[in-house]
Amino acid sequence: MEPTRLNKYLSEQGICSRREADRLIEAGQVTIDGRKAVIGEKVTGQETILCKGKPVGRASGGQKVRPVLLVVNKPRGIVCTTSDKDHAPNVLDLIQYPARVYPVGRLDKDSEGLLLMTNQGELANRIMHAGSLHEKEYLVTVDQPFNAAFLRKMREGVELKELGEKTRPCQIEAVGPKTFKIILTQGLNRQIRRMCGELGYRVVTLKRTRIMNIHLGRLNTGDFRRATPRELEELERHLGLAKDDAAQYDSDFAE
Repeated sequence: MEPTRLNKYLSEQGICSRREADRLIEAGQVTIDGRKAVIGEKVTGQETILCKGKPVGRASGGQKVRPVLLVVNKPRGIVCTTSDKDHAPNVLDLIQYPARVYPVGRLDKDSEGLLLMTNQGELANRIMHAGSLHEKEYLVTVDQPFNAAFLRKMREGVELKELGEKTRPCQIEAVGPKTFKIILTQGLNRQIRRMCGELGYRVVTLKRTRIMNIHLGRLNTGDFRRATPRELEELERHLGLAKDDAAQYDSDFAE
């Protein structure tokens, strides 16, 4: 095996996303042959690698990981990080899934709704890739009635002074005097809350209802389900997975 970056290797082994892997490495929770790993180093997979004290890859016996993609309805108050720095209930504790899975991206502690969880690093990385313009849809309620000017400014893009960046144009429509539906193609930190704050509004509730072709639907708060073969087929088409990869996913993800 050609050397590969440790965060990518952990992702491919179904441990966590690359971003989360870097956090674990930085926190000293990943070791290679008995020493603490460092961010950016490469491995071949022949080393004895432990993550949070548990063996990974060859050290675990090299068992094949069965692909998993879960659709979760995350409640408010639950965090997506798999570390314990927030000292709050996390989504892994919530779903108690028997196989190792991790969140695809983040959903703020104060937000609720659709969260995808998987053990497939390449799938997660393609969904989260910032330049891919993947749609995410939200239902948002703010603290006061808004007008057409608010919708226009949100639609055209808002200058986020704190981040020094202007948001991409987006789709937005009112569904009530204080509630709107918005579709974003980027994922800046607390983006919707920051956009509303710049315009003088405070978000009261924020619920994600769709990621690309996967909808939250009628899934109860706190529940989860496996993605359907049809959802996976369409998702793979959006993500441009190779045909042989897609066939593997179709076979392994099937109920």
